[in-house]
Amino acid sequence: MGVLSGIRVVEFEAIGPAPFGTMLLADMGADVVRIDRPVAASDLGPKFEGKRADITGRNRRSVTLDLKCPQSVAAALELIERADVLIEGFRPGTMERLGLGPEVALARNPRLVYARMTGWGQTGPMADRAGHDLNYIALSGVLSTIGPAGGRPVPPLNLVGDYGGGGMLMAMGVLAALVNVQRGGAGQVVDAAMTEGAAQLGSVVWGLLAGGHWTEQRGSNLLDGGAPWYDTYETRDGQYMSIGPIESRFYAQMLDILGLAGADLPRQHDRAGWPRLREAFTAAFLSRTRAEWADAFASSDACVVPVLGLAEAAEHPHSVARGSFIKVDGVVQPVPAPRFLGTPSAQPRTAPQRGEHGQEALRDWGFDSVAIERLHSLGLGFKA
Repeated sequence: MGVLSGIRVVEFEAIGPAPFGTMLLADMGADVVRIDRPVAASDLGPKFEGKRADITGRNRRSVTLDLKCPQSVAAALELIERADVLIEGFRPGTMERLGLGPEVALARNPRLVYARMTGWGQTGPMADRAGHDLNYIALSGVLSTIGPAGGRPVPPLNLVGDYGGGGMLMAMGVLAALVNVQRGGAGQVVDAAMTEGAAQLGSVVWGLLAGGHWTEQRGSNLLDGGAPWYDTYETRDGQYMSIGPIESRFYAQMLDILGLAGADLPRQHDRAGWPRLREAFTAAFLSRTRAEWADAFASSDACVVPVLGLAEAAEHPHSVARGSFIKVDGVVQPVPAPRFLGTPSAQPRTAPQRGEHGQEALRDWGFDSVAIERLHSLGLGFKA
């Protein structure tokens, strides 16, 4: 069930951005069959206890295939022939060496959307090099903007490269290509590179830089913690509040609630006065606990909210009211987003074990018992 119900996706096992992008499609109802290695690679990505906590692996069914065996290519191609989308996250040239590259796949299935997720892209002098999120956003220029003034760049988890600039933009590319196919166009290759995706996420900063409203001095700008009214402040109990009243009317509300409305303070956009503003805000927030400040700002438009931990976020009244988090097999996780009111997404299913529900998936994809046995003879592994 979902807006992508009826769309079939073959996903080749990978880590990071490709599974995240596939999760987005699966959450929207796409029928995903993941081709897993028969045995987990020992040195790839983070490890989970079983599959319960592998949230980005949810909403799939799995078959196993040793792609190093030449005869396995035939089994993979039979799945590809029946798919609308193929997603792979190998180094450039790997799928070609396996005999599963775009030229072969599109010859067998001309309407196929073939999505390739890499760090550096399919071409260029660095295409063959290993890397991870931090490396990709470093080269994109985005990492240089994140961190305190006078300090070193700070890794923003792996959200900018892997997930925002990687998997999410890959999924958008897949959807755009599917629309093109459904309008009568041919299948095509989606070349998603995290370096380019991360740079695209920074478009607003590039624009501010070009307009003379951003400096390369980290921690001195409007949105990077340089402005004292766009930052976080410690409270009396060692917790934090986030403030972001960019607009003057919201800023005035914040000053009023902080008890600073009548104080002799510099103007909001007077950069020379920012140190004094920061001192005043710091002292004010230290006068109460986070809970007290959260209550004080609860009904205002001052753009001030508490900084919550991950577990706290799931229990916040707003999250509870919207059902923003769900527990699946004992694991708390975000619900599928965005929401579609006319065609809501189904409750997520736990990530599969290797081969789990693979036989069921093959039947749903139109393979009869003879064809399933043939695939098994070619090395395709599966469970009911």
